[in-house]
Amino acid sequence: MQLNKQYRGVYPLLTGLLIITMILSACYGAIDISTAEIFHAFGKTVAGSGNLTLHERIFMEIRLPRTLFCLLAGAALAVGGVLLQALFRNPIVEPGLIGTSSGAAFGAALYFVLGSTLHFNTGEWTLPIAACTGAMLATFLVLGLSEKKQAGKTAIVTLLLMGIAINALFLSGTGFLSYIARDPQARSITFWNLGTLSGASWHAVIITSVVLVICFWRALSNARQLNLLILGEEEALLAGVSVQRLKREILIINVVMIAVVTAFTGVISFVGLVVPHFLRIWRGADNRYLIIGSALAGAVLLSLADIAARLLLRPAELPIGIVTSVAGVPVFIFLLRKKNYYF
Repeated sequence: MQLNKQYRGVYPLLTGLLIITMILSACYGAIDISTAEIFHAFGKTVAGSGNLTLHERIFMEIRLPRTLFCLLAGAALAVGGVLLQALFRNPIVEPGLIGTSSGAAFGAALYFVLGSTLHFNTGEWTLPIAACTGAMLATFLVLGLSEKKQAGKTAIVTLLLMGIAINALFLSGTGFLSYIARDPQARSITFWNLGTLSGASWHAVIITSVVLVICFWRALSNARQLNLLILGEEEALLAGVSVQRLKREILIINVVMIAVVTAFTGVISFVGLVVPHFLRIWRGADNRYLIIGSALAGAVLLSLADIAARLLLRPAELPIGIVTSVAGVPVFIFLLRKKNYYF
């Protein structure tokens, strides 16, 4: 995959920032862990020694999986924003605005409250399957109800307004499940609505890694066709792009990525809005560059947000969705005021 020279310096810079944020995320939290303790923990684990200190156990069993999962979640949310913005040819679209996140949270909440009653259990994949089902239902409801017979500039505002309505519907459903849930279940649902990485585990890292590797591969495979789609559907068709197939595949990729991440983190907004737009302003709008760059930058941004969530009120923890919303809302307002969108 050949990219212009203007993009080549981006990846080393973002990779360097990613390494720095990984180290900071591994070291700092409710309990600070030194780099020496981190190296000792790795050494003992590789050697098969079970004689880990308390800090070393915290790092290997809690801090490290959380750090890795945070990187995966940030990459997925940012790439999901790139794909939707390319598909709808509008920079203010992100997964949370078209119902994907709230649908996934509803599906996951439904499983936790009613899963045992309905005897729905497929092992380690149960929670992602439930979240994915809810995300698909919400997303395709938004898309189906937003379709208009005539093409025009009202399409994007119809989509966003329908997204607001469906978001409200599924969040109400999640609220109802919280109301009828027992205390532990209700507490988990509340954390989902605010977004949290406290439930990160090696189990979540493995499942998310498998899903994201496949989704990222398919996203990159479709990057050139997404570039052609920016010119318009008719132009893309003339260039040999199967537009309907491309739309279906991109939507499925997005829904699966966001659903799996949301199943473990809850609703985290604005990462998919802020990261792609920043990268476009910085170097350009080639989707091949945006997909790779957004994966790296999204991982950095969510890691920084997670560090802030752990440190601002420590030893207590601030929900990460609050941190990303505080950072993302001003950017969203800036976009709406700066650009003259004609809906």
